Amino acid sequence: MNRCTRPAAATVLLLLLGACSGMSSQDRSTAVGAGAGAIGGAVLTGGSAAGVIGGAAVGGVIGHEVGKDSK
Repeated sequence: MNRCTRPAAATVLLLLLGACSGMSSQDRSTAVGAGAGAIGGAVLTGGSAAGVIGGAAVGGVIGHEVGKDSK
């Protein structure tokens, strides 16, 4: 099982990174914020689903605001 897990995870990671190529700077900031928030929520709550989802939501909003172009 472990022999298949790592190559599959690497393939999924490469596909996800390729999907980000057409994103704007603000979109990328939102995605990075959501990912970081999900990790932070998982760490702080011991991996509960509510913590991960809440962290992703808060991180996405923060990333969206940080990524705005200042005009």
